[in-house]
Amino acid sequence: MEEARRRLEELYQLLERHNYRYHVLDDPEVSDAEYDRLFREARALEAQHPDWARPDAPTQRVGGEPAEGFAQVAHVIPMLSLENTADEEGVRAFDARIRRMLGTDDAIDYTAEPKYDGVAVELLYEDGGLRIGSTRGDGAVGEDVTHNLRTVRSIPLRLTGGRPPPTLEARGEVYMPLEGFARLNEERLARGEEPFSNPRNATAGTLRQLDPRIAAARPLEIFVYGLGRGGERLGARSHWELLDRLRELGFRVNPRAQRGDLDAAIAFHRELEAARDTLAYEVDGSVLKVDDLALRDELGALERAPRWAVAFKFPARQETTRVLEIRTYVGRTGTLTPVAVLDPVRIGGVRVEHASLFNQDEVDRLDVREGDTVFVERAGDVIPRVVAVVRERRPEEALPFRLPEHCPVCGASSVRLEGEVALRCPNLGCPAQIKERLFHFAARGGLDVDGLGGKLIDQLVEKGLVRRPSDLFLLKRETLTGLERMAEKSADNLLEGLERARHVPLARLLVALGIRHVGARVAALLANHYRTFDALSSSTREELEAVDEVGPTIACAVRAFLDDPENAAELDRLLALLDVQAPETAPPERAPLDGQTFVLSGTLSQPRTALVRRIEGAGGVVTASVSAKTDYVVAGESPGSKVRKAQELGVRVLDEAELEALLAGG
Repeated sequence: MEEARRRLEELYQLLERHNYRYHVLDDPEVSDAEYDRLFREARALEAQHPDWARPDAPTQRVGGEPAEGFAQVAHVIPMLSLENTADEEGVRAFDARIRRMLGTDDAIDYTAEPKYDGVAVELLYEDGGLRIGSTRGDGAVGEDVTHNLRTVRSIPLRLTGGRPPPTLEARGEVYMPLEGFARLNEERLARGEEPFSNPRNATAGTLRQLDPRIAAARPLEIFVYGLGRGGERLGARSHWELLDRLRELGFRVNPRAQRGDLDAAIAFHRELEAARDTLAYEVDGSVLKVDDLALRDELGALERAPRWAVAFKFPARQETTRVLEIRTYVGRTGTLTPVAVLDPVRIGGVRVEHASLFNQDEVDRLDVREGDTVFVERAGDVIPRVVAVVRERRPEEALPFRLPEHCPVCGASSVRLEGEVALRCPNLGCPAQIKERLFHFAARGGLDVDGLGGKLIDQLVEKGLVRRPSDLFLLKRETLTGLERMAEKSADNLLEGLERARHVPLARLLVALGIRHVGARVAALLANHYRTFDALSSSTREELEAVDEVGPTIACAVRAFLDDPENAAELDRLLALLDVQAPETAPPERAPLDGQTFVLSGTLSQPRTALVRRIEGAGGVVTASVSAKTDYVVAGESPGSKVRKAQELGVRVLDEAELEALLAGG
């Protein structure tokens, strides 16, 4: 009996050793067949003596019964995002800012690593054993996916390399190798299932499976690149030493990482870009980190990102394809947006069928027409956009495109407000606007109503059951169960989600209402200042402008929303149905841009909508025209008359690198 128990422990050690050599060192000692024999022997002994099986044994990686859901895991040290740049100029600006903050002219050493296109996770070890594995989530709270991470063979279930610290939080990126991704999609197609669009989606979908046996059957791997808390940095004084310590503990660390000065880091990035298509996994750039850990402590972090690291993104991938049609879509604020319907093309592993053309000015600048052959890129490797037209391949019958004079959904005459580029449908009862407003109202940034997705909203609006947000809270179970694909359980879940959403913090309600220029940060500022909706609604425009970081543009937008008779009536209905809660926390710290006003001009390296969100998220305001009250004009390529007007008025003109420095608090 004792001999059998010793044999099982020996098998555990052998299996862990072979897992480590195969998945971490990429240097196996035994064949797959021999590994399988050892594995089967261990499972046979466990079957004979179930009480001997350890929960952290390598045989347990295959998973057990499906979990019932995902518990939340709070990150003791937040998993922050990274600021990013798309060119060498931006990286050099980052380095200059680092040296300025440290008060030195000496060169800074950096560790450069690939930027993986996967899913960030945190692994909590206690007394050397893996206890909890969680996703990054929103940076503060993630999802407990321990049952799936235990199936990833390059994640050690027990730490090696001597005496591990009592508590250790390792951080890394789980990804799916390209070869395994291709094989997985072939298998899905053979079963008549929809293939995954890219390896990252496949990875994220796998980690969110309830059944760990599904995760165990899929080819996931990990690279570990840092620590959260515990282990007192494992005695390392630099990030380079820290990677060595992590490797000694049994973690898989990317051997491509390099250390050197800024020029060496840039050279690493160029070499990685050249090798991008030969790698076994997807990368979308490199990450530069100040190597000295003491200097990192001195530099600190902003609310969303550390000051000591930057993501150096690769240029977006481009492909050529044909514009089959240009359609006009209507958003929740009535904006008419031209969208190119493309002959489907794969860019960076993603099937692209549509690309926003943003507005009529952008259509005119590109001179894009139906039938044109165009260059399409995924800006930031995420958002598809048309960047140029191949004029030589234009069909003779191709005509210039104009946004319609009437809303394509409700037929109302479209209008362009003074100082705006956008053409709008003025009809607040337009079905397209109603759907988009409801979707925004119920989305995660708003009231976060579980179970209320786009298809259900389409049904509710088209059947005349819901026309405004307040109608959602009057829905009955018998009404919902009569809808397509709405079973009793789904109806109950939606009603429960709506009941939870009735108890809403004031800031979230302000976001959900969709007031122009009022994002999460401005909503928090207003909520903390006024405390109640009644106090906010009774404030004058001048009083709103007096709120810290709220300028005339935001004040005007808020007052215009509150003064609209239809909005006022809807607010009365909502406030009678909701329990609006005053904020519990102190007002947020001042944002880097402190309510300053920006105007964007020319062709920028990222979509304007994305840049506007970033500026507003940092406390800034974006307007359409330049005036004496404008603080900055951000100029891209071919900026046009706005830059000339800024120069005439003495308004400072920034390039994108300078804007990035402002966004980073430099």
